[in-house]
Order: sequence, then C-alpha cells, then structure tokens
Amino acid sequence: MKKWFIFIICLVVLIISSSMTYEQQSILPELKDLLANKPFEKQLSVLKIPYWDTVVSVEERGYFPFVEFLIRKLTHFVGFGCIALGLYFAWGRRRFAATIAIAGTAFIAMLDEFRQSFTPGRTMSGQDVLVDTAGAIIFVGVVVVFRKLLKNKRQKAQY
Repeated sequence: MKKWFIFIICLVVLIISSSMTYEQQSILPELKDLLANKPFEKQLSVLKIPYWDTVVSVEERGYFPFVEFLIRKLTHFVGFGCIALGLYFAWGRRRFAATIAIAGTAFIAMLDEFRQSFTPGRTMSGQDVLVDTAGAIIFVGVVVVFRKLLKNKRQKAQY
C-alpha cells in the first residue's frame, strides 16, 4: 500500500482542485502584487498560444491573465507528470510500467476534464488532456532514461 501513497495523494489534490471554480482558483490578485513591475512583459508579448478556437497572448488577454494562463497550463503539465510518476512507481518494476503509467494518466486526465465540465465556470478541454499526457510522457520518460543510464553504469562497473 505504501507504493500507492504518492499516487493517491496526487489524485486527492486533483479531485480537490478540479472541483474548484475558476474564481476560487484564480491567482490574479497575487500576480498583480507579486509581478507589479510586469517582468518579462516584452518577451512574453511575443508568445501567441493557440488554445481552443482562439489565440492566447498578452495582447489578447493582458499581462496578468496571460501569466496566469501559463501557470495554469504548467500546473497541468507538472501535476499530471506527478500522477504518472506515482502510478509508475506504484506499478513497480513490472513489465509495461511506463506504458501503463502514461495510458492510465491520460485516462485520468480525460475523466478529470469530463468531471470538470460539471463545475461552474470550468470547461472540458481536449487540449488540456494533451498537456496532461505530455507531462506524463516527459516525467516518466526522464525516469525511464535515468534508470537505464544508471543500470548501464552499474553493469559497466561490474566488469
């Protein structure tokens, strides 16, 4: 059961956060205080991110909402990367652990987006599922590569 602890904690955090309305999750007041001087505004103004049927940019949304958008998408990426790692380590060194962790995380992301569509002020987004799955692929991929490198290093040290 200890192996599943991180995975379960990540799921609880996901359930709590996806149950919150946009207004409850908004960090705009904190960003306005923390980033009052609008650091990197010129560099961020270059970014134009296709999302849904629109393009998200500083020009289109304004500096603070754009930074919040980036933070929210980064949170998706990292959060689901952690869910994937929790599932990967819980599954153990069994065959297809990486595949199961990534596919399982993608499935959880789809369920979460569907569930989120019932939360006021929130919408279901296939693009968020892609961001979530990309986080799972990158996080699990890094661990798999690191483990293989470590294993190769150990094998070379034995000879």
